[in-house]
Amino acid sequence: MSSKKTEKTAPDRSENTAYVLKAYQFVMTVALFIAMWVIGRMFVFGTSNAAKKYDILVAVGFSVFYALMCRTYHAFRLGYMRIRSIVTAQFLAQGFSVAIIYVILCIGWVRFLNPLPFLALFPVYAVGDILWGYFGNLIFFRTTASKSTLLIYRNERDKMRFHSMKGKPVERLYTLSAEVMYNGDFDGIKDVLDGFDAVFVAGVNSQCRNSILKYCQENGKPGFFIPHVGDVIMRGSEHIISFDAPVMLVRRKTLNPEYAFVKRAFDVFASLVGIIILSPLMTVTALAVKLCDGGPVLYRQTRLTKDGKPFEILKFRSMRTDAEKDGVARLSTGEKDDRITPVGRVMRKVRLDELPQLFNILKGDMSVVGPRPERPEIAEQYCAEMPDFGLRLQVKAGLTGYAQVYGKYNTDPYEKLEFDLMYINSMGIMTDLQLIFKTISILFSPDSTEGVAAGQVTALEFDPDPASEREKAGTDGEQGGAA
Repeated sequence: MSSKKTEKTAPDRSENTAYVLKAYQFVMTVALFIAMWVIGRMFVFGTSNAAKKYDILVAVGFSVFYALMCRTYHAFRLGYMRIRSIVTAQFLAQGFSVAIIYVILCIGWVRFLNPLPFLALFPVYAVGDILWGYFGNLIFFRTTASKSTLLIYRNERDKMRFHSMKGKPVERLYTLSAEVMYNGDFDGIKDVLDGFDAVFVAGVNSQCRNSILKYCQENGKPGFFIPHVGDVIMRGSEHIISFDAPVMLVRRKTLNPEYAFVKRAFDVFASLVGIIILSPLMTVTALAVKLCDGGPVLYRQTRLTKDGKPFEILKFRSMRTDAEKDGVARLSTGEKDDRITPVGRVMRKVRLDELPQLFNILKGDMSVVGPRPERPEIAEQYCAEMPDFGLRLQVKAGLTGYAQVYGKYNTDPYEKLEFDLMYINSMGIMTDLQLIFKTISILFSPDSTEGVAAGQVTALEFDPDPASEREKAGTDGEQGGAA
């Protein structure tokens, strides 16, 4: 067992943080409720006694949608998100809530209402959100004790799976005080755990990890565990009550008929509406691609969907026509990738290159929500290293999903698999809707589009110091594979 000791600190601060933040959230929600009530009273329904009930209904409806959107965007996740992310999450939650209420009112009154009173709320929201994000985080960190944290990992690859916390607000909450490379039994690590307030665990054997889990619960210490694929599969298991013992059933995932019907109906509706509304934008994009270098507008590429069935995915071409002239399938290294055309760089920043996939969804090759389809050549390499990678093919490929929302373009394939299995185990209408709304927020997050290192063929290749390698290669890239 080897360890690397750094600093250790555990300042004594208030334990009432949760109550302070709940009060802070309540005050903001009430303020927004009142703002929407005023809009209804002054500009929509009037001031008569008969209209009072409508004012309240609008304000209540807005509050309900706002609460749901805040959960979708994690808009109250103070301390764990950067201020800009909190501000963006709040603004999106409020914006969509206002838009939904406006559409419902227009439909209910069978006329277009004056949108200006609603639009006037947005500058107010923007100022309020900035103040909320700044002072919310300030209160959080002033009332929350920083915890001395121990990182236990099996090897360098497992250690790097916690690398993404570097530079994030969570690093202020959990001060990494020591690192231990370990894969033995629990007795050999128990005494070390006693000296820390929290623990991060990655890759240790199951028996030791389970003992650490119980230790954390018994001692009231936060424990952060990167799951094994088996853990994620068990999350979707079903309790079978026919046995006297607590028996859990695990089987291949299938969509129940009701959900399958609704999901397909939504795919057809969403893709048709998207094609109609976005057709002018797609036309302009197609012309820009053609005028850039005279090459083909669309890029067709073989991908895999449910049960490994191949299909041709459609994208606006964002790379040179000779991007893979050597015949090797490789991922993009990001915005520094010299294969990307000038128009392609713009498209990738706002994901315009993905729009033709609406036709794939309409045809039935893809769904709006599901695991992103991989190329057969790359999927074969992944499966050779980790046979479990094929488990993500239990459902139809999607335009967006867990891995796209919560991971990055260059996220380790093992972690992509875990993200995809998390989705497969929790599939449902509400999950799909949340992921669709959440996808919009990643347009404001450049971190989600980071490319792989220069010369790297797949995201599976491991470098013990990927941050420095990316810096050297200049690969802070945009999302998208080859063209």
